[in-house]
Amino acid sequence: MDIKSKHKVDANFSMSSMTDIVFLLLIFFMLTASFITPSGLPVNLPSAAAPSLVIQKNSVTITADLKYYINQREVSLNNLERELARVATEVNGSVAIHVDKSVDSEYLLKVAGIAAKLKQKVTVVTKPE
Repeated sequence: MDIKSKHKVDANFSMSSMTDIVFLLLIFFMLTASFITPSGLPVNLPSAAAPSLVIQKNSVTITADLKYYINQREVSLNNLERELARVATEVNGSVAIHVDKSVDSEYLLKVAGIAAKLKQKVTVVTKPE
């Protein structure tokens, strides 16, 4: 007696659902990845043991020859407070200070004092050791 099943099982595996899942995962990781764009002018930053990651809204750069830049636009020391106040009202948040390591801390503290006076969160940017 020959007994045969009416339902045949197909042994092939369809890869279309697997490619859909991989494609969705790729899109998910691309959208959730944090892209950090370096802002500020190229200065020789000091190193620190544990640099923290902060999203930079505004940046103040002090170069080795004591030129001041707010968001890559040069300003004089006399106009620094007024320009920083103008930029701070446009975008609330923090001020990242990029200081060349050859610059005295006096200039860093002057800029940090101005930013603190404007009620901005101050972050000093360093490079990792």
